[in-house]
Amino acid sequence: MAEQHRPPYRPQHRPTAEAPDGFAAALRSAVRGEADFGPTARALTTMDASNYRRVPLGVLAPRDADDIAAALTVCQEYGVPVVPRGGGTSIAGQATGTGLVLDLTRHLRSILALDPAARTATVQPGVILDDLRAAAAPHGLTFGPDPSTHSRCTLGGMIGNNSCGSHSVAWGTTADNVRALEVVRYGGEALRLEQGRAARPHGVRGRTAHGPEGVRELIDAHLALLRTGYPDLPRRISGYALDALLPEHPGGPDPVRAFCGSEGTLAVVTEATVRLVEAPRARALAVLGYADESAAAEAAPGLLPYRPLTVEGMAADLVREPAGLPRGAAWLFVETGGATPAEARAHAERILPAADAVDAAVVTDPAGQRALWRIREDASGTATRMPDGTEAWPGWEDCAVPPARLGPYLRDFRALLAQHGLRGTPYGHFGDGCIHVRIDFDLLTPEGVSRFRRFSEELADLVVAHGGSLSGEHGDGQARAELLPRMYGDELVGLFGRFKDLWDPHGGLNPGMLARPARLDENLRFDVLPRRPVDVEFGYPQDGGDFAGAVRRCVGVAKCRTETDPGPGVMCPSFRVTGEEAHSTRGRARLLHEMLAGEVITDGWRSTEVRDALDLCLSCKGCRSDCPVGVDMATYKAEFLHHHYQGRLRPAAHYALGRLPRWLRLARPFAGLLNALARVRPLAGLAKRLAGIAPERAIPELATETYSRWLRGRQGKGTHIVSSGRVVQVWADTFTEHLSPQVGRAAVRVLEEATGRTVLPPPSGVCCGLTYVSTGQLDAARAVMRRTLDRIGLLPGHPLVVLEPSCAATLRTDLPELLPDDPRARELASSVRTLAQYLEEYAPDWIPPRLDRPAVGQTHCHQHAVLGDAAERRLRERMGLTGELSGGCCGLAGNFGFEKGHWEVSVACAEEQLLPAVGGAEPGAEVLADGFSCRTQLDQLAGRRARHLAEVIAEGLEGGRP
Repeated sequence: MAEQHRPPYRPQHRPTAEAPDGFAAALRSAVRGEADFGPTARALTTMDASNYRRVPLGVLAPRDADDIAAALTVCQEYGVPVVPRGGGTSIAGQATGTGLVLDLTRHLRSILALDPAARTATVQPGVILDDLRAAAAPHGLTFGPDPSTHSRCTLGGMIGNNSCGSHSVAWGTTADNVRALEVVRYGGEALRLEQGRAARPHGVRGRTAHGPEGVRELIDAHLALLRTGYPDLPRRISGYALDALLPEHPGGPDPVRAFCGSEGTLAVVTEATVRLVEAPRARALAVLGYADESAAAEAAPGLLPYRPLTVEGMAADLVREPAGLPRGAAWLFVETGGATPAEARAHAERILPAADAVDAAVVTDPAGQRALWRIREDASGTATRMPDGTEAWPGWEDCAVPPARLGPYLRDFRALLAQHGLRGTPYGHFGDGCIHVRIDFDLLTPEGVSRFRRFSEELADLVVAHGGSLSGEHGDGQARAELLPRMYGDELVGLFGRFKDLWDPHGGLNPGMLARPARLDENLRFDVLPRRPVDVEFGYPQDGGDFAGAVRRCVGVAKCRTETDPGPGVMCPSFRVTGEEAHSTRGRARLLHEMLAGEVITDGWRSTEVRDALDLCLSCKGCRSDCPVGVDMATYKAEFLHHHYQGRLRPAAHYALGRLPRWLRLARPFAGLLNALARVRPLAGLAKRLAGIAPERAIPELATETYSRWLRGRQGKGTHIVSSGRVVQVWADTFTEHLSPQVGRAAVRVLEEATGRTVLPPPSGVCCGLTYVSTGQLDAARAVMRRTLDRIGLLPGHPLVVLEPSCAATLRTDLPELLPDDPRARELASSVRTLAQYLEEYAPDWIPPRLDRPAVGQTHCHQHAVLGDAAERRLRERMGLTGELSGGCCGLAGNFGFEKGHWEVSVACAEEQLLPAVGGAEPGAEVLADGFSCRTQLDQLAGRRARHLAEVIAEGLEGGRP
């Protein structure tokens, strides 16, 4: 909570570089794509997924290769450096720059050709890996390399970093799977690189050199050095792959392989022809448990002769929920393939005797495999927090050693961590000897940064001593390039610089990477953040009460940028609709980071750039659970809106919808009249304009008898007979009370039938404060919450049934975080149960009615994010309600979908998963939606009446009576 004696936070303004005079105009006149030099575009691209931050001059989204060539021509003329950027998930800092950022994700996303017979595809650099894999899948093909960011990383970025992924033991690195490249050099010259052929200018037949003029001579003059200077291991990504240009290289000098992994320092890729591999028709996953990570590492090489598709390792530290994993403190995930499920399973079972594991399981169910792989893929995010909540960072994310050396290396690595008083949990590609780890470096103080440097130097020496590579997947970037002389020696690193100069004599492409790199402790993204805690309203208990610490949670893994995940996840509905980085959870976190920094976003809490980006945040809380690091943008939005509008006039919708509980209480005596007036179009239109409500929205009908009035009137009039003193407390949320009391009546029927207890009328004037929180009226929210705590009269240790998921989530999380010093808030939060949770816990022997019909609908986003839906799933199963409810967000999301200007996004969110699921349901399917917003959205957009689970159970009970 804010401390009143502190002065208001004001960002420290820092100077930022300006574009050369005339550059912006010259660029815009030369290209058709969008060039943006505004603070929002620049703030969104200051960082990638690394520890580093560089402020660009502007961002260009080129439309085609001609745009890229024109831009590089203008940039050379004005001396502006360029960094090409894909998904922005690089972990070593190579996707940041101080000049012009080329955003290759907006337009250059076409799969230009796919040849199943030749098993190749030609793609533009902005193609998302999962999109390529989806296009190849109908032909039984896939692209082999698959980083954990496969749902948002681009092919151009994979080529720049020479990305690998979990299947590299079977299909190699990106360099192993690229056949030809079209590239443009700084200054605009286009070249075509082909595997097994020398490079040639684009459109010119015949061979020239192995790249630009002089490269062949450079290689020929240093044959001995190139033949002896590189370690032999499967995951050697560090430095330039000049050994690929040796004359004895299989197939002859390979300029494509030499280019892969160059981190945007040589040229910009405009087109790539890649190899596709045959995808197994069926897969099985052998999960092998070990006593510790070293035992798992030592077992991994022995599995390679069985030709598995993956040999991935991780330890228990990274597992939030160990369900589905065999016994052990570390595991190997060994995937096998086959023509049939039986063949894939048999392949996996053949591996088990050689695994020397303490326990093992073979999973053939695709859903079970996906759930387990999700644990592994989320590790890059979950590893950013130690078990005690301490922050952990990349920097030594992916060094690699020969697989046979991995066990001894891990023991030495652990000893080095202990020597420096550091902690980290290794995981990654054990079959390739490549280890990922986030370490709890202190990167906020000079002493901590000094220790970071000393540890990095000593670890580089340790990796080299084990015959390894400083980078085994993500590239060197700024994190490791300074240390390349320790791996390669000064002479070979000097050769890297000469190779870079032949390609880029003006030094304009991604300067500071690979050749003549910046120091590994420069440009740290934490340097610009305020050194004292910023005054805030929420408690941020997971971040020590520090808002900057909460914002730092976003490390850039960009799971929120996933566009086509039909699973149970929610994050991030607005990005899925707009595709704009500013509308992703990561983008909003970046803007908040820059707001705190005060260099690009200079107005602090008054920033219009942050306000506009947060405007389309639905406050669905999906990121709280779906983001691997638990970013909670709904809370950050409420915090920002509180400060942004403090002492100022708010939008009309904040007064109308943000204070909805007050207006509904006042309207209660006039419900019938108001319903009639709402059906008069001119009056309804005027009311919506005054209230800031979208004109397309229908005004929901008010209940003429509230839930509380019905329950009070029911006392002593045929109520269910119960034992004396045994009661159930049900929360009378605003929506159940005034808009859908039938849900409350149904819940009473179910609870009394199931428990034999009386449901007591709720006290008057209680409210969770949801609408005040979602509109950032936090002073009012606290006042409402305190009044509720004074009146609720909750018996210690007794549960509280809350029927509306959004209100339950508010009580569970926002209440204790806004009133962290009131023990009653924590007590009330811990008492909250959904209907299904209460029945499972307090009436475990009750048998619900059997309905035996399919069910469709949507799990409420707040329930998914905060409460969980496991109890609801089990209850539906007991009732014979079959099928899965959709993920995503309904798009109404409380006040969001009612606010003027949000109609199109609200509808598009519903069309993403909810409406197709309901529209495609078989006849007679039950449409379920426990949230009032979800039911309203279905009613207004699809004309379908959805019901709360309580209503469905109550109807079943009525039908079961004689």
